[in-house]
Amino acid sequence: MSASHTIKLSIDKMSCASCVGRVDKILSAVSGVERVAVNLATEEATVDIASAHLAPEFLAQEVTRAGYPAQVINERDYEDSQAKHSDRAHVLARRTLLAAVLALPVVVLEMGGHIVPTFHQFIAQTIGVQFSWAVQAVLTTAILFGPGRSFYALGISALLKRAPDMNSLVAIGTAAAYLFSLCVLLFPDVVPAQSQAVYFEAAAVIVVFILLGRWLEARAKGHTGAAIRSLLDLQPKTANLETAEGVISVDIETLSVGDIVLLKPGERVAVDAVVTEGRGHIDESMITGEPLPVEKVPGDLVTGGTVNGQGSLKLKVRQTGADTVLASIIRMVQEAQGAKLPIQTLVDRITHWFVPGVLVIATLTAFLWGILGPEPVASHALVAGVAVLIIACPCAMGLATPTSIMVATGRAAEMGVLFRKGDALQSLAEVDLIAFDKTGTLTVGQPELSELTVSEGYDRTKVLRLIASLEARAEHPVAKAIVDAATQQGLELAPSRYVTALSGMGIEGVVSGQFVLIGSDRLMKDRGLETTAFQNQADALSERGHTVFFAAIDDEVAAMISVSDQIKPDAERLISGLVSQGIEVAMITGDRKATAETVCRQIGIDKVVAEVLPNQKVDALTQLRGADAKIAFVGDGINDAPALAYADVGIAIGTGTDIAIEAADVVLMSGNLQGITSAVSAAKMTMRNIRQNLFWAFGYNVALIPVAAGALYSGFGILLSPQLAAGAMALSSLFVLANALRLRRMNRRIA
Repeated sequence: MSASHTIKLSIDKMSCASCVGRVDKILSAVSGVERVAVNLATEEATVDIASAHLAPEFLAQEVTRAGYPAQVINERDYEDSQAKHSDRAHVLARRTLLAAVLALPVVVLEMGGHIVPTFHQFIAQTIGVQFSWAVQAVLTTAILFGPGRSFYALGISALLKRAPDMNSLVAIGTAAAYLFSLCVLLFPDVVPAQSQAVYFEAAAVIVVFILLGRWLEARAKGHTGAAIRSLLDLQPKTANLETAEGVISVDIETLSVGDIVLLKPGERVAVDAVVTEGRGHIDESMITGEPLPVEKVPGDLVTGGTVNGQGSLKLKVRQTGADTVLASIIRMVQEAQGAKLPIQTLVDRITHWFVPGVLVIATLTAFLWGILGPEPVASHALVAGVAVLIIACPCAMGLATPTSIMVATGRAAEMGVLFRKGDALQSLAEVDLIAFDKTGTLTVGQPELSELTVSEGYDRTKVLRLIASLEARAEHPVAKAIVDAATQQGLELAPSRYVTALSGMGIEGVVSGQFVLIGSDRLMKDRGLETTAFQNQADALSERGHTVFFAAIDDEVAAMISVSDQIKPDAERLISGLVSQGIEVAMITGDRKATAETVCRQIGIDKVVAEVLPNQKVDALTQLRGADAKIAFVGDGINDAPALAYADVGIAIGTGTDIAIEAADVVLMSGNLQGITSAVSAAKMTMRNIRQNLFWAFGYNVALIPVAAGALYSGFGILLSPQLAAGAMALSSLFVLANALRLRRMNRRIA
């Protein structure tokens, strides 16, 4: 195990925010644990550990000892996780149905008189009140110790460990109603005559309503993972493998790198591969969010899970299993779904004391009713105390944040936007300024040689051959433009030696015995070389948006070179969209100031920081950030990685380098800049959704706990029954889940 390691635990029997807080506290207390994120919606914990000697199994044992069975997830199998939710929903459905069938006679016997005035008189004359109560007692006992037994097993255990949770509140409330009623039935002389009433139906109906709520909740949790399931469904099970005996169908698990597979029209690509033969159009919409199919010819890359249109292709396998792009996407989304947002910290602090506080309020309520309440005192005290316990269950608090994160990150992935870190949702929603790199981000990233002007005494063709031979050793798009220009002219490149890349400045080396230096005018001046002869032409080209640099041969400036790169067609619309949302926009580039300002004018950017070296981009971000502003950076190159990591939110263009993507918080799977608008809008919608959930979860308790305690009794004669309290509590959780599921309707392109 490495010094820094992340593990996942699957945790059972968490039912509310208090359970989440308890598990979080247990794991955080273990020496060597750096960070903990417990998720009620996924029923998992993500733990970052710093100690190589801390066994993951030890963490699972610590949580299990606290009453929450846990196990280490070595290989995250989402289908198994979904099967677990499905199985639980089926079990809860059976328990709910059984409890409802048993509770129906109890409700009819006790509450029938409210519907048919003569019903209670009929019962008294036929079977007798005591027998009616006895039947209710038997049926309620069967409910509490049958379908409802888990509330007592978990709730009492939590109480004994001084960590009361939702189950504890239900257990205490139903037990109080049940035991009081049993006492009235078995020992009537102990209870004053005016208080001799039974509440078996309250205990029975509370269990039915809460089981019903949990069943609906389990079903809703299954819907929150719909986006992940749709991504999993993209992976075909078989592929057409080309062998010496011909083409055979095989399981994709048997494919190896280098195998040749045949892709027929209408089939999904099995794994990441490169086209070796044929021509076709691949629908990549489920990976990139782009609706138009992309033409593929030999040498082009294809991604597993995408769909072939017309035409057959032969593919050479590049990556399989967990190394494929689709597997990486699923893994990123799952990690984001398990994250804890900063806003959750406030929720955790409140819920830590919430259940103990409710127990105190319920006890105080019963005591005050017993002292100050009207007759029958005992009945009123019992009803009010139980109602407070039941209505205050903190289920909705625990679900408010994780369910919204799960739905939003999954839906964003379908739109081609990957939130690699869940907390980027909150950070991006709060961003004040977005800074962009230029080449490959705001521009297409495929520059072309536009000018090559040589100094007097130099041959243009020879100069182009020398600089192209040196640039062939570089990876920058500008270098490719020069090499392409030389190739198109049929020039044969020469070998180069002693090549050194000068970060952000240029490149130098020896070609055909001559020392060649290529780079910016700053680099030339640093080497004592004058570029004044080209100054006017360079300024004119820069004002047209061209990138200008120079070449020196044997310490003499030999040529001025310029390349032009088209601005992405959607750049201007992106900038105007961000500005309309109140977000400032800036550009950071190593280009000449005149070139950068020209590009910014064309697309509507007011702030520009030009002539910046790669190691200065972080300083530029600090300069743009100001005092308290939150800032995002968008880039695609290796030299953007430090800035992507430094910014509050790093957004990488998915068509860029792997290093940039790894350093980013958000990845756009296509080069379409509208993905940034989608990401920002999705983040704002998600945070708005979370705030709505939290308002409902907390507002519900703030408003209804006083009602349950009897605040409206003296003025309006309203005293909330425990049955209605149970129904309201279940509805609060369902509202939070239903509200989060609305995020599934986010459009593929959010304006």
